[in-house]
Amino acid sequence: MPASAKKSRRVAVLADSDTRWKWGALTANRLVSAGVSPDSGEPDIRLDGYLLRGRATPTARQLEEVGVRADRLSEVTAAEFLREMAREPYDVLVLALVGGGVQAMLHGLAHAWQGRTERPVVVTGYVGVVYEKLTDGLLLRHGADLVLANSRQDADRFRAVYEGVGADASSVTEVALPFLGGAAHSANRKADDDPYTVVFAAQPSVPQSRQDRVYLLDRLIGHARRHPGREVLLKLRSKPGEHTTHIEELPYQKLAQRKDLPANLRLVYGNMGEVLDRTDLLVTVSSTAALESLHRRIPTVVLTDLGVREAYGNHHFVGSGCLASWDQLDDGYEPEPDPRWVDRQGVATGGTYEAAFDRARHRVDELLGAGELPPLKPYYTPVTAPGYLPGILARHHLAPDGGPLPGAPTADRAPGPVRRIFRHAARGAYRHGVQRVAPVIRRMGEL
Repeated sequence: MPASAKKSRRVAVLADSDTRWKWGALTANRLVSAGVSPDSGEPDIRLDGYLLRGRATPTARQLEEVGVRADRLSEVTAAEFLREMAREPYDVLVLALVGGGVQAMLHGLAHAWQGRTERPVVVTGYVGVVYEKLTDGLLLRHGADLVLANSRQDADRFRAVYEGVGADASSVTEVALPFLGGAAHSANRKADDDPYTVVFAAQPSVPQSRQDRVYLLDRLIGHARRHPGREVLLKLRSKPGEHTTHIEELPYQKLAQRKDLPANLRLVYGNMGEVLDRTDLLVTVSSTAALESLHRRIPTVVLTDLGVREAYGNHHFVGSGCLASWDQLDDGYEPEPDPRWVDRQGVATGGTYEAAFDRARHRVDELLGAGELPPLKPYYTPVTAPGYLPGILARHHLAPDGGPLPGAPTADRAPGPVRRIFRHAARGAYRHGVQRVAPVIRRMGEL
């Protein structure tokens, strides 16, 4: 029996970092109704998670912090994942990967599903604000059945890129960020002994330089000292040794070790939604947390201290009404967001958020109801991009036709225990090189 005919739909999510796992899993749940079947009383979705082995593979602590559960969760190489997809009858597959990973999996899946009359609906998209590599990232994602856009503005931009190169743009589907939610902020929600809380949402790679990161930390410390009655929180993404979507060479917690922190300034981890529950002012350079905050009507500031620059991503917030500096915040300024800008960014403050995925859910249902789906056809092929595509596929041990390269795990045999132990050790050495050795070499080169 095909999976789509069963009471419970089977969904797979392939992710390469903690943030992409969160986006992929929550998107999967919103695309496939997560209710309970009236016939069986069982949930009508089964979610299997696959974590692509690499430098940013999330740790157990990071997965716990994300708080998204799967019925089954396993760590895989690209070849292992493709072998699973060749034999497992999933209904929907969400590719929550960096652009090159999506492109490699699309070609690998096309090869693995050759001759099949049925296949899953393949979905991909972006985990947050798209402020760089728009064309490159989009064309690497072309070929999925649905390419999700997190706002009306993104949907318009995505279609323009695809149509501009002569690619089919029908896959572009407007949704919203799947992790928006929580109680709306109220200025009167605080108890008498509950202090006004300022949260600085740190980012792993923005800004990158030590000078800029020390500057932001010093301004946060200065704000806490200037307002001793406020609770000031530095919200960190990961602990030293962990990585998220981006490499963090200079963690704020290490920089803070050399500072005399005031008593009302604390470093915190945890789920961003839980931190926002107690936030009265959210401050960031350009984090997607700003959109989460705006969705809850929390006063939100995107800093201009280091300039409004494409390299920092805060140029995305031009027109938002949220741009301000630490000097203004120190003097008590609270911004008022522009409602037209907010509306175009998929931040549904008017109560329409729950309907944001209706169109995508209907499209998935249509494709599943069609029975047979056409083969995956990415824009990039050995004909259209002969100097680009083979390198992308080779990084995932795939040949130009999407088949496994020699040396990759075979399609009919799982790796043995010795190979698994060796790969585990090699992965540790690789991550150490990326996280420890490479940053030192780069800093030495700047001397």
